[in-house]
Amino acid sequence: MHRPAQRQRQRLSRILVSAAAVPVILVASGCSSDSGSGSDGAKKEAGAKASASKKAGGDKAPAVEEAAYGKLPEPCKVLSKKTLQDLVPEAKDKGKAGTSTDTALRGSCSWDSLDNNGVDGSQFRWLRVSLMRFDSDASLGSGAKRAQESFAKQVADAQATKDAKSVKTEPVQGVGEQATLVRYDLKKDKDTFKQQTFVTRVENAVITVDYNGAGLAGDKSPDAGALSKAAQKAAKEAAAAVVSANEGGAKAPSGSADKPKSDDKPKSDDKPKSDADAKKTDAKSDDAKSDDAKSDDAKSDDSESDTSKSKSKSTSKS
Repeated sequence: MHRPAQRQRQRLSRILVSAAAVPVILVASGCSSDSGSGSDGAKKEAGAKASASKKAGGDKAPAVEEAAYGKLPEPCKVLSKKTLQDLVPEAKDKGKAGTSTDTALRGSCSWDSLDNNGVDGSQFRWLRVSLMRFDSDASLGSGAKRAQESFAKQVADAQATKDAKSVKTEPVQGVGEQATLVRYDLKKDKDTFKQQTFVTRVENAVITVDYNGAGLAGDKSPDAGALSKAAQKAAKEAAAAVVSANEGGAKAPSGSADKPKSDDKPKSDDKPKSDADAKKTDAKSDDAKSDDAKSDDAKSDDSESDTSKSKSKSTSKS
């Protein structure tokens, strides 16, 4: 009788021990579960930060190449007096500047000439030089790329001129990075105008020269080939003026900034001669000062005078 009761007490004791162990297991399991969810949360948070960081880096605009030229010359001063005399010989003013809201980015100047020969007819010429410059922009692209797009548009607009006849387009080498001549005939009233549109690009600047001529009142039409050469000469000179306006940090474009060839050498009233005249004037001024100051330092003054004379002679020879 004692043995069954003892066994029963042992079973009851085991049950109680097992029941007491269950909460411990649950607590341990709960701790393990909480630890795991915390780790997942940290991973998610770290992943979100990395994603945000990557997105911020991806949204940053890529750097674009800096524009070569930062300014434009005055449009009415890009052509020499000699060139204007050749293209618009009877022009009565220094050119009519076009209106522009931002002269640092665009500008133009025009001239017209009428050589009236009375009953023998008249020769009419009209010339316009247009300048455009493009800055580099992170959202729009580099200045050179934007200038390329404008260059193509200028050529296309010339080709699409209303009522134009016998339209001819030809690329031209040796002027800027790109150059194209578009020429056509345009009839107004009873007169035929020979139009030449010469478009060239130098780095991030676009130069457009519009030049036309007509024989009025029965005079013969001008030679289209001669007008084309004149327009090209003006475009090359205008391109060089853009380069000159940005000297001291801007790189020279191919073609347009080259030194003049033998047939393009500056003539009588171009800048090189004026520089020589200025040197001669300075030499004469130095001689006059030397004559006035001759007293105690006669030898020194005579030496300076001789030097000035030798410079003047060398300048004249050159």
